[in-house]
Amino acid sequence: MKIAMMARNPTLYSHKRLKEAAETRGHTLDIINTLRCYMNIASRRPRMYCNGEELVDYEAVIPRIGASVTHYGLAVLRQFEMMGVYPLNESVAIGRSRDKLRSMQLLARAGIGLPVTTFAYDPKQTEEVLELAGGAPLVIKLLEGTQGIGVVLADSDRSAKSVIEAFRGAKVNILVQEFIKEAGGTDIRALVVGGKVVAAMQRTGTPADFRSNLHLGGSAKAIKISPEERSTAIRSAKIMGLNVCGVDMLRSNHGPVVMEVNSSPGLEGVEKATGIDVAGKIIELVERQAQPGKTKTKGKG
Repeated sequence: MKIAMMARNPTLYSHKRLKEAAETRGHTLDIINTLRCYMNIASRRPRMYCNGEELVDYEAVIPRIGASVTHYGLAVLRQFEMMGVYPLNESVAIGRSRDKLRSMQLLARAGIGLPVTTFAYDPKQTEEVLELAGGAPLVIKLLEGTQGIGVVLADSDRSAKSVIEAFRGAKVNILVQEFIKEAGGTDIRALVVGGKVVAAMQRTGTPADFRSNLHLGGSAKAIKISPEERSTAIRSAKIMGLNVCGVDMLRSNHGPVVMEVNSSPGLEGVEKATGIDVAGKIIELVERQAQPGKTKTKGKG
């Protein structure tokens, strides 16, 4: 099988592992720089090029689109879909998961446990937003933030109001969420592949940081998740329409609450913490699923 992987940095652990796993199984996997791609949209026969060469004969594409290039990355992925190439995650599903507000709305509609979350445009409504979220301590997040960047913990209503007004004054969209104190600075990342949780780890932040992201200095260990947590992760992936994702959850007093559904989860932390060959399971899914034109939206979303 000839597989394309959309990724800007071929040296990242996750990208090297996916390439290794594919080649171990006898496939060819080419890492294609998303931003070097260009396409012929007007042609009756959709075409894609990269560095002067036409991209042809690919049977599957694994999108690893960085948050900073989401818009162009989705355009490239839609072109692959129009060409009949099977996408591991579809463009519509990735776009849905990258929009924090939209993803929260979809999860809430389906009854998935979430922290109390509020959103407003007008800075004059700050006090109402604080009241709806239950008051400090509160977590304030940039809608476009990722990997823990743009996430602030406000210990008092006064500091929360200052942070919200500062963000809104800069015309930045934010979410305000309740702080789940009982989580104790830890969260759970469940890796869902093909509708199953294949690995799970508990991440713990440094003593000085409430965020548990590993690249910010946090640590990880393998964990056995409860049936409710497993069900929540699988349902969240299905609601987003993602074949592969990382579902981040907190353990609250009223059950698991979902913080984020990540469409391009890193593999290093979870593979090293659990010893599970997640990359291999992803390639196995591609082997089972990849068929010409097997895309629900065919780039139309």
